[in-house]
Amino acid sequence: MTQLITGHTRIIAHLGVPTESFRAPMIYNPFFEERGVDCVVVPMGCGPDDFPQFMRMVARLTNFAGALITMPHKVPVVDLLDEVSPAVRICGACNAVKADGEGRLVGDMFDGEGFARGLLRKGCEIAGRSALVVGSGGVGSAIAASLAKAGLSRLGLFDVNGAAAERLAGRLGESYPDVAVSTGSNDPDGWDIVVNATPLGMKAGDPMPMDVARIAPETFVGEVVMKREETAFLAAARARGCATQVGADMLFEQIPAYLEFFGLPSTTPDVLRRVSRLTY
Repeated sequence: MTQLITGHTRIIAHLGVPTESFRAPMIYNPFFEERGVDCVVVPMGCGPDDFPQFMRMVARLTNFAGALITMPHKVPVVDLLDEVSPAVRICGACNAVKADGEGRLVGDMFDGEGFARGLLRKGCEIAGRSALVVGSGGVGSAIAASLAKAGLSRLGLFDVNGAAAERLAGRLGESYPDVAVSTGSNDPDGWDIVVNATPLGMKAGDPMPMDVARIAPETFVGEVVMKREETAFLAAARARGCATQVGADMLFEQIPAYLEFFGLPSTTPDVLRRVSRLTY
């Protein structure tokens, strides 16, 4: 059965570029169809120059249920918001926006929560362990914040823009002073968890985000790229014997929190995996 879109259907705008990398519609929409929820996620390829004006306008639609924010808008969208969650304040980024009863834009960030939930579900302990997060943009900041919140003892941050990593380290220090934070190196040797939180891996031939040969077999390796199920980076880590988490796992784990944020019926990651029509 194909979901019928009518004048009553509420819209979740999925904003970012390139839309070819979007996977959320293949998970949300089959769930809405099966559950009979009159809502649809619509990919909208909006570039950086148009985004500020478009975000404000799409939120004024009478059937606007919310917006999923992805690259490259997770950081710029924060300046458009009237109210933000603690996660957004720490990360300086946002991936979910809704309008309140007065038309004010409210934002939250779920990438980090989804990533951390995925690790725990796979039996990877976070409390008391160490992690290296390569990439200090929106998703990397969210993951770093959630790992710190989960009780990480030591955290390494690296970004090609060193100032971005330093700023993130400062914000984390204010909220989680017990976590030892270092910056400036993407050497994965000696870390319990390593994460690629960069776009590297979206295109064939992209360089590795770190030296895979320096990753120990007992290290847990996570990825955020969703354009393909297994990036070259994850394949190389698995070849070394590492347990891994694909980018789509982060998405499945955070969707229940998104649904609650948008005021829609929620579910479990297992149900979402069963109904999804995810392709690459």
